[in-house]
Parts: sequence; structure tokens; C-alpha cells
Amino acid sequence: MFARPGTLLLLLLPAGIALMGLAWLVHGLLLDRMSREFVETRLKDEVAFLEHQIRDSGGQLDSLQTGDYFQEVFHHAFAIHSPSRTIISPDSWAPVLTSLIESAKDGTVRVRDADTVEGPKSILAYRKSFRIGDTPIVVIVSEDLGALKRSQAELHGWTAIVSILLILLLVVVIWFGINLSMRPVVELKATLKRLQDGKVSRIHVQAPEEFRPLVQQLNQLLDSLDQRLERSRDALANLSHSVKTPIAAVRQILEDTSRPLSNDLRLQMTARLNDIDKQLEAEMRRSRFAGPQVGKSAYPLKQARDLVWMLGRLYPEKSFELSSSLPEDARWPIEEHDLNEIMGNLLDNAGKWSERCVELSLVQHSGNLQIGVTDDGLGVADAEIGNLGRRGLRLDEQTPGHGLGLAIVREIVERYSGTLNFSPAPKSGLSVIVDLPRAVPVINR
Repeated sequence: MFARPGTLLLLLLPAGIALMGLAWLVHGLLLDRMSREFVETRLKDEVAFLEHQIRDSGGQLDSLQTGDYFQEVFHHAFAIHSPSRTIISPDSWAPVLTSLIESAKDGTVRVRDADTVEGPKSILAYRKSFRIGDTPIVVIVSEDLGALKRSQAELHGWTAIVSILLILLLVVVIWFGINLSMRPVVELKATLKRLQDGKVSRIHVQAPEEFRPLVQQLNQLLDSLDQRLERSRDALANLSHSVKTPIAAVRQILEDTSRPLSNDLRLQMTARLNDIDKQLEAEMRRSRFAGPQVGKSAYPLKQARDLVWMLGRLYPEKSFELSSSLPEDARWPIEEHDLNEIMGNLLDNAGKWSERCVELSLVQHSGNLQIGVTDDGLGVADAEIGNLGRRGLRLDEQTPGHGLGLAIVREIVERYSGTLNFSPAPKSGLSVIVDLPRAVPVINR
């Protein structure tokens, strides 16, 4: 069963939400770190500026411009302390900054939960102490972290809102993308259901690239099954039609009690029974033909050697030779029994008509496969070559056989979309060439 879009969305959505939540947490941490570093840098710069002003005034705090000037320039709370005077602005910060003045620690200082009424509870300050002559000076510039945190929280909240909107947008995009990408698969599923219900006989749908080989193989399998069913029906019809007349003739002879079974009648019955036997043999051999089958292949070199050896024993007075440049592990896309029938019938036919030698050749080109059988017999007249391969045709009635071998070969070759060609051999005899395509299609009948 194919996964539904809703199922895929339920699988992807938690991962997207988790990633978005992780990004939101990381954003909060980075925002806090960046804002603190930025504030620290500004505090240090303002302390350096105050130190410069104090040194220019020779340590005389009374001559410094304070009040509105410092508030407009710094926008921070500050404290300047010397043995003679202490300046703190604004006054509400006095309790917190006084404790930092009395502290002996310079650098960045963070104060949490300060005990003040009007002043801030949490601050970040930078303290620096230095001397001008013999006069010790302490300078402190501080920032209200509460206000900074509120600004960060507002920004972080807006980030959360934007993240939620992005998640909703992501859901819509994922849903649309899944439905769009799964549409061919859904159509394929529906077609398979119609095929199962018998509403269609083949899968005709624009399947995704990954499913096209599967659809092609299924259609080929259906074609193959239809061909086998049609061949079985044709074989039964042919067999019924062919044996009906001989059986009726034999039955008539046997039911006629007024006539004794003379030798002529016996010969007639034998001829009729031979006709039935030939037809049965032909149809049984036809029923074993597989035709193009997906996943079926044969080793032509091994089968050729076995047939050459066997026919060499069947015709010991004749020489059967094999010539091929195929590697040992070469495989052809032909069902093993079909290849045996093609080469076996051609070699047997050549063995009957040859004088001394039969040659079998196997050649594999870029686009086709070729089987060649040549004998050194008397050959066939040009006028008769076109009739070779017709069912039941025997050019020499004195030679044993039923005239089925070449007809069987022609039928198998046609099922593989190949060609069967007869021509006179270069010296004497007959040359038979079978050409088969390497990519064997399943033929729609």
C-alpha cells in the first residue's frame, strides 16, 4: 500500500516543529550573548571616554560637565568617585553603584536582585580604577539588564510568532508538495485497483520514473499470460480440428462390420493414426514454447556444445563443428528450451541432408544475436527455398520426418521478433541464419 499524504505529513511535521523549536532556543541563546557583548563593549567605551575627560581636567571632578550632558551622551547610569567627591547619575542608582565603588574588583560586574526601592534589580556594570597623580579615581558605567531583558523578550516573542507562522506555512507547502508529488502514485494505485477489478486489461498511466520499469514488467507479464492463454486455446482448437477427421475415418472403418480388415484398410488406419500422432507431437512441442519471458536467459555456448555432441552420436558418420567467439559466461535473453528447439531442429535437419560436415556458428553483435547452421549436402532449389519452414512440408518424402522441424523454428523465431533466412551455402548445401534482437520485446498478439 502507498503511504497517504496525511501520513507523510504526520511523519514530517513533528520533525519540522522540533527543528523550529531548536532554532528558536538557539536564537534566544545567541541573542542574549550578542546583546551582552554589545553592552559590555559600549560600557568599556564610555568608561574610557570618562577617564579621558577626567585626565584632561587634572582629576578635578568639579570641572566636569555632568548632568544633562552625560545623560544625553551615554544613556547609561554612571558613578565617578574620588576622595573629595562622588558623582552618581541618576540618583536612584546610588545604592547599587555605591556598593560597586566600595568593591575592589575592576572589570565587568553583574549584579542580581539588588536591594533597592526605585533602582534596578539587575544591572551589568563596568568598573575601572586609576590614579591621577596621588588621587585615586573610580569610574563605573552600568546598564539596566531588566530593560534589556524586556527588549530581548519582546524580540524573542516576535521570533516565536514568526516561527509559528513559518511552521503553518511549512505545513501548507509540505501538504501541497506531497499531494503534487504523490499524484502519479495515487493514479497508479487506482489503475492497479481497476486492473484487479477487471475494468482495465493493462496499466496505462504516466508513472514516476522509479515505477516505470515495474509498470513495464507488469504489462509484459500480462501480455505473456494472454499469449499463453491464446496459444493454449489455438492449440486445442487446432488439435480438435486436426484429429477429428482421422478419428472419424478410423471409427467408420471399425464400426463397419460388413467389411473385413484387409491390408489396405489396415494401412489406411495406420496412416490416419500417424496423422494423429504427428499432430499431437506438434501441438505438444508448441505448448512447451515459452516465448520471450522476463528474467529468462540461456547460456548459448554450453547448450550448443551439448547439442553438437549429442547429434554427433546420432549421426556418427558426419562431423558437427562449432565456431563462436562468445565468452563462456555469455547469456542470451532466450528461454533455454526455446533456444534448444531452434538449434536442435536446425542441426538435426542439417544432419539428415549433409554429406560429411555440419557447422554451427554463434555470433553476438551490438544489436542482435545470430545463429548460423550450414551443411554440405545437395542443397535446395531456388524455387523451393521460399517454401522452407511451412508446416508439414517435406521436400523429400523418402527422408524420415514429419516436416515440422523448420516450421517450429520459424514459429519460435517469430515470437522473439527475429528473422529466419535460408540461402544456398557458399560451396554446396544449405545455409540457415537466425537473427534475434538482443532486447527481445513481448509481442502483443
